[in-house]
Amino acid sequence: MERGSGKLSRKKSGGGNGQVLDGSNIMELVGNQQVFTTFVDHKFHELDTDKDGKLSVKELQPAVADIGAALGLPAHGTNPDSDHIYSEVLNEFTHGKQENVSKSEFKEVLSDILLGMAAGLKRDPIVILRIDGEDLLEFVNGSGYEAEMNSIFSQIESPNRSLHDHIIEALGKLTVEQGIPPTSDSWVLSNIMEPALLSQAGSDLDKSVSQETFLEEFKIVAMSVANRLKEQPVIVAHSENTFDGSGVKRLLSNKFELDKILNSAMETMPKDRNGKLSKEYLRVALDTVAPSAGLPPVGAIEEMDKVIGEVFKMVNADDAKVVKEDEFKKLLTEILGNIMLQLEGNPISVSSNSVVHEPLDSSSTLLQPSPSETAA
Repeated sequence: MERGSGKLSRKKSGGGNGQVLDGSNIMELVGNQQVFTTFVDHKFHELDTDKDGKLSVKELQPAVADIGAALGLPAHGTNPDSDHIYSEVLNEFTHGKQENVSKSEFKEVLSDILLGMAAGLKRDPIVILRIDGEDLLEFVNGSGYEAEMNSIFSQIESPNRSLHDHIIEALGKLTVEQGIPPTSDSWVLSNIMEPALLSQAGSDLDKSVSQETFLEEFKIVAMSVANRLKEQPVIVAHSENTFDGSGVKRLLSNKFELDKILNSAMETMPKDRNGKLSKEYLRVALDTVAPSAGLPPVGAIEEMDKVIGEVFKMVNADDAKVVKEDEFKKLLTEILGNIMLQLEGNPISVSSNSVVHEPLDSSSTLLQPSPSETAA
């Protein structure tokens, strides 16, 4: 995937022209000491409402909320799965105990968080797509339409279901590549898909369905969807990644870097009074080294978790035995090597599409420049 050079790049990617968010603008901000210092000064002054030169937990809340928005998290308090991330971000600033945070501490932690975000975007860039019906029209009028929809019909055909149900499920099988926004999104379903179906009032969508009828009626509905998208374009954040073991291979081939990463991971692992570690912490350790090996967090991707589970069985990593630190690191290295081999043989490709319901420029003020920076 293309990378930007400070500004957002433009890219043609199935769903139309898209902006590639690859973290380069964040790196540019943090990397320029003078600009970043001015940026921090402005943000700190903005947050320090009582002007005592320190930020209380209450004063930090808007910054934490902004970081969550920049990460694409739901608003704090609306999702228990993401709320713990907000708590972790706050703890990064307060070290879990300090009531007030100085400007230098604020700057240091904010820099770390932003660099972490930039590294994540560099590894897994996000393409912002504007779905406006053009690609859908191109698909339904293209030469591959009939073959693609016949294949989908063969997967979903059921004599006990109506034409309406078949069309809804078929729309869900298409992606941004064909110009369809995620139908799992309630707004898309209620404002784009269902109205397009309701507009076909003259069609009997409750009747049984044949392949020929399905192709004809689906095309009519798809054209209606395209017209609605032209009137109400949908913004979609699209990301994709392939885990083929290359990141693990790079890490394993660099002994110095590998030793540094393993030693760093060991510092956070609980040990008994003899300095030994339980093998039950191998998954925690793997999660710690995962970013350096180009792997997703444990639990993030089901297919990857299956690979990890198989590897752990191969090396008897789940027997909860206590081992010396060197043996623990040896086991962790062996686990990484086996994961690499599994991924080289069977790479795992993942993609995600999520609807952006707020204008990109207003979803987070974290990286918005101050008036003085804009003037400069």
